[in-house]
Amino acid sequence: MSSSSLPTKPPPPPRPKTRGSYNCGRCGQPKKGHVCNLPSPSPAPAAADAPSPSSSAGESRLRRALSFDDAPSSPEKKPRPDDDDGRTMDLGGRPVPVDFFLEVLRRLGPRGVLDAAAVSRAWRDCADRVWRVAEELRLRPAGAGLLAALLPRCAALSRLVLHMESDVDATMLSCLAFSCSSLEILEITMSDKASNNMTGEELSRFVSEKHSLSILKIGGCSNLGFLNLSSSSLNVLWLSDLYSLSESVISCPNMSELSLCFTQQSTDCTDLVSLMDGLGRSCPNLRNLHISSIQLSNEAVSALEGANLRGLCMLSLILGSKMTDAAVASIVRSCASLALLDLSGSSISDSGVGMIGKAFPHTLSRLLVALCPNITTSGIQAATVQLPLLQLMDCGMSLRSNSQNEKQGAYFGEINGRIRLCPKLPTLKKQPMRQKLIIKHDNLKKLSLWGCSAIDALYVKCPELIDLNLNSCTNLHAERLLLQCPNLKNVHAFGCQDMLIGAIRNQLNHIFHASG
Repeated sequence: MSSSSLPTKPPPPPRPKTRGSYNCGRCGQPKKGHVCNLPSPSPAPAAADAPSPSSSAGESRLRRALSFDDAPSSPEKKPRPDDDDGRTMDLGGRPVPVDFFLEVLRRLGPRGVLDAAAVSRAWRDCADRVWRVAEELRLRPAGAGLLAALLPRCAALSRLVLHMESDVDATMLSCLAFSCSSLEILEITMSDKASNNMTGEELSRFVSEKHSLSILKIGGCSNLGFLNLSSSSLNVLWLSDLYSLSESVISCPNMSELSLCFTQQSTDCTDLVSLMDGLGRSCPNLRNLHISSIQLSNEAVSALEGANLRGLCMLSLILGSKMTDAAVASIVRSCASLALLDLSGSSISDSGVGMIGKAFPHTLSRLLVALCPNITTSGIQAATVQLPLLQLMDCGMSLRSNSQNEKQGAYFGEINGRIRLCPKLPTLKKQPMRQKLIIKHDNLKKLSLWGCSAIDALYVKCPELIDLNLNSCTNLHAERLLLQCPNLKNVHAFGCQDMLIGAIRNQLNHIFHASG
C-alpha cells in the first residue's frame, strides 16, 4: 500500500487549561518540586514569526506576575491612564472618566491618596498624577522617611505645611532642600511629643539655599543658639520658642513681616537691644513686627526708634512688663502711621494710652492693651474718643479688682461631719472703688473686656459692634448693664453671674426683635 493511501493521523487534542506560570512549559506538570527531562522545543520555522497563542499568554502572565514599575513594557500591556485617548478607566466593571477619578483623589487627604495608590496599577498611576500637580500639601509625618518618599513626586509643590509627630533635625531640612526645588511657603509646627533639634547653622544654610522661599514659619526653635539669616527672597519669617540667642542677624532686604516669640524664662539672655537696632539696616522694608518676650524693656524699644522703621504698619511688643510710658513715647517718635498696636502685658498707664490716641488718630484701627494693670476706665474711654477709626479694642485683664476674696475662692471651707469649718480670713486690703465704663463709638466692631472684674457698670453704644467679650466680669451687675448695639451677634459671658447672663439674653432678644 502506498504512503498516499494511508489514513491521516488526527491532530492531538488541545492541552487542558493550566494555571499559566505555575506549570512547566514543556510537559505541563506543576513546577513545584519538578525537574523536567524533556528536551527544549525546537525553534519555530522562520515563516512562523508570531508565537502561538498559548506560549504568548504564558509569557505575558509570567511578566505580569513579576512586574514592577521599571519592568519592560510588552505589546499586551494596557496603556497608562496618562496616554489613554479615551481618558477612561475601569472602576467596578464600569468605565469612569479619568478626570472624574482624579478630581475625587484631589479631594482626599494625603493618607487617602497613598491608600488609593495601593489598590491597583491604574490607581497608582492616577495617584502619581495627583502628586505631580499638587501645589499645596499638609502632612503630619512621624519621621523623615515619609517625606523622603513622597516629596520627590511633588514637582509642582509650592506650599508645605508640616505638623511634626517626631523630632526635627538636619536630615529633614536636607530632605526639604533636595526635594522641593520650587518651594515658596514652609510651615513647621511641633506636637507635644516632638522636639525641634535644628541649629542656627542648619537653618541659615537652608534659608540661603532656598532661593524661591518667601514665607517661613517654624515652631519649637529653642535649640537654634543664634540667628544669622540672609535671603533676598524671604518676605515673611515667624520663629517661636526662641531662647538665649547669642547672635541675632537677619539680613533680608525684602522682608515685610517678622515675628519672634521667645520662651517665658527668666534665664533668657537674648540681647534685644542689638536685635532691634539691626533691623533698620538689614530689613528696611519691614511693615509688620511682632516680638514676644519678657525681656522687652524701654531700652529695646528705644533702639527700635533708632532703626528708623518709619514704614511700620503693625507693631506688637507683648509680655514686656518693663515697658512703661517711655516706650510709648519712643514708638510715637519712630512710627508715623500705625494701623495696629499691641502692647499687651506692659506697664503703660492712662498717659501712654493718651499719647497713642494723639499720635495715630487717622490710622490706628486695632488697639490691644490687655494685661496692663496701670490702665483705668478713664484711659480706655479717652482712647475711644481720640481714635475714630478704631474697630478692635482689647482691654482684657487690665481692669482687675484687688479683692482678696477672689483670690482665696469661696468663704466657707469643706464640710467635716456636721460642722462647717471656716478658715481664718486674711486681713483684707482696702478694695478699689468699682469702675464704670462707658463706650460710645461709631466704628468699633469688636470689644474685649475679659477678666475685667473691676467693672461694676457698663454702657456700650456702638452701632457697628458685632462681638463683645465679657468673660469673667464677675462684679458686673445686671441692672447696671446697657447694650445699644443693633448689629451685635456674639456676646461671651463665661464665668459671669446668672442674673447678668439673663440680662444679656433679654437685651439681645430685644435687639433682635427691634432689628427684625
